Amino acid sequence: MIRNKALFLLIAAALLLGACQPQVAGVAPMVAPTQANSAPPQEELSVASFAERPRYAPGELVDYIAQTGDTLPALAVRFNTAVDEIQAANTFIPQHTTTMPPGMPMKIPIYYLPLWGSSYQIFPDSLFVNGPAQIGFDTAGYISSQPGWLKNHYEYASFAIRSAAQIVDLVALEYSVSPRLLLALLEYQSGALSQAEPSEAAMTYPMGYRARDQQRLYRQLTWAANLLNDGYYGWRTVELTSIDLEDGRMVRFDPWQNAATVGLHYFFNILLADAGFEKAIAPDGFIQTYQALFGDPWAQDAPHIPGSLEQPPFYLPFEKGLIWAYTGGPHTAWGTGAPLAAIDFAPPLTTSGCESTSQWATAVADGVVARSATGEVVLDLDGDGDERTGWNIYYLHVATDGRAQLGALLKAGDPVGHPSCEGGLSTGTHVHIARKYNGEWVPAEGVLAFNLEGWIVQNGSQPYLGTLARNSQVVTACTCSNQASFIQSDRR
Repeated sequence: MIRNKALFLLIAAALLLGACQPQVAGVAPMVAPTQANSAPPQEELSVASFAERPRYAPGELVDYIAQTGDTLPALAVRFNTAVDEIQAANTFIPQHTTTMPPGMPMKIPIYYLPLWGSSYQIFPDSLFVNGPAQIGFDTAGYISSQPGWLKNHYEYASFAIRSAAQIVDLVALEYSVSPRLLLALLEYQSGALSQAEPSEAAMTYPMGYRARDQQRLYRQLTWAANLLNDGYYGWRTVELTSIDLEDGRMVRFDPWQNAATVGLHYFFNILLADAGFEKAIAPDGFIQTYQALFGDPWAQDAPHIPGSLEQPPFYLPFEKGLIWAYTGGPHTAWGTGAPLAAIDFAPPLTTSGCESTSQWATAVADGVVARSATGEVVLDLDGDGDERTGWNIYYLHVATDGRAQLGALLKAGDPVGHPSCEGGLSTGTHVHIARKYNGEWVPAEGVLAFNLEGWIVQNGSQPYLGTLARNSQVVTACTCSNQASFIQSDRR
């Protein structure tokens, strides 16, 4: 059963110059797969229950072990406390800090809230993202080793006929979600890796999301990856702190929860009725399917976000001395909804719409081009050519003519390509940029806000709005490309 959720409906409309929505396109009917050998159905699993948290005294100090990606503002919201109270109880934490070191013991003053949900952590964050933990995983080889129908499945997706493995890898790349996680969800929902002779429903809706406009593997995977990211990054930024169950009950996420588990809770609650949801999030639910396929994920966990993470110095993404417009405040990096990791800039044009330009989008820092495809360039700052490691800058709407090629070594300020409308959906010539660290999208605002020559990104009241601020100067995002949105690169 599908139910609407507030965060799931966070979709921005961008209709004027410089607006974009980086999402999927190019899907046509499936090419029928060949049948393979059958496999036995998965054993029925039971549901586990968990004791409720005690009713803590106001401000009572509780033990907490810092988890990957934790920040003080997020912890303050989750524990219903304040940043200064956490710092008072943990004087060793620097006043101006970013991420907490994973594994660091802390004392947190807690203020009790009713209706906290399960404390069971399903899955580690480091294996949720398409980050270092996924290096070396051969999606095609793994699918070929399984008896299910995926091994012989092809369909038209993103302007080409692709195998199931190519589709999984494409979605994992676009959304930066683990290919192993996507495969385990396909198996849990429809037996795609184990069932050689699936039902028509399983092949039409392999993730179990029954919507006419979301049929077949590619559409189902993009829907799922988008929803998983809504939950994961919603918890990171504490825009998502609770869910509403089918029976009308509200459940707050346990303050000790982690982002990957919340992402899975959010996904299954949207997708399944209450009994199915409770089963999926229990220790004998989805995680047993994942373990049967890939082993214990917690035994493979290596936290991917270190303590005190800092963004390297970045330039504005256009040439020194030129004036461009800040046309898009924080909005989705790819797809719809969370994370609000991207911002947009547009060169001066004589008309609105998709006009070609001779001006260049430029490298914000030194790096190597790890991806160069229609409309896209990824600049890898650690130089290993793998966008799953270290800092990476994602550029979208880069014109084919003049686009930096795969493997090119760029210095800060070197041309990446001309802004355009290529890639995703765009109503005007511009460039869209977003950051990833070890496969995790980094929100454009927050303790690790985009910093471009000292210009700091701030959210607006809704996606695509917001400001850039440097000292007393403020630039306001507007797809209209007006004077208040103009900004000049001075290469400070």
